[in-house]
Amino acid sequence: MSGYSVFAQYYDDLTQNVNYAQRAGYFCDLLSYLKHPAGLVLDLACGTGSLTIELMKRGLDVYGADGSCAMLSAAQQKAAEEDLSILFLCQSMQKLDLYGTVDTVICALDSINHLTSEQEVLAAFRRVSLFLNPGGYFIFDMNTLYKHRHVLANQTFVYDTESVYCVWQNHYEEKTDRVGISLDFFGKEGSLYRRSSEHFYERAYSTEKIQELLCTAGLKPVACYEDLSFLPPGPDSERVVIVAKKEII
Repeated sequence: MSGYSVFAQYYDDLTQNVNYAQRAGYFCDLLSYLKHPAGLVLDLACGTGSLTIELMKRGLDVYGADGSCAMLSAAQQKAAEEDLSILFLCQSMQKLDLYGTVDTVICALDSINHLTSEQEVLAAFRRVSLFLNPGGYFIFDMNTLYKHRHVLANQTFVYDTESVYCVWQNHYEEKTDRVGISLDFFGKEGSLYRRSSEHFYERAYSTEKIQELLCTAGLKPVACYEDLSFLPPGPDSERVVIVAKKEII
């Protein structure tokens, strides 16, 4: 996985359509639905910290971890602007090494899709299982196979914001359900534009494969929902939310 050093500069501008307050509210509602006190919460692969901040505003005791120093720099700055004291750790999902255990792990906005092999996914799940207290929950969302095959596919998207013009090009690999993503940024510098680029991959997995990997890591799959709902996903769902529990032995 790349460090997303260029992407971090423009990430918030390019994700203005994401309603982080709504997503934080959904996760809180889901925890209530599960009758699970949130306790100490880890926002895994927290990116620029928008969800972490919204979860803290709702009273959760939360901190974040991400593998990109550039993303975390933006997260720390945003937290400071909100006058919030949040711990952010620079750690990848596969090599997570916390100071102690947590009661809840949340991993949002398709971060699991950035792990492009089953071995990487299993490594991340094992680290989550290691640091999750018995009875704790691991809640994460993922882009589906349908989205990779029919929405992302080989499409090109263009974003034009006040600070950046971005051309987003996808290349779909049918054999692996992996999408190669090439981003070309044209950032404004006075009356001129500076071009920079980022390239990375995302991979989709079947729900069955994810459940198998969770079980191998010592986590019990509990539920699978359509994004931001408590309904089962359909054949054309683009994102699903998966709930797993570390059982009490």
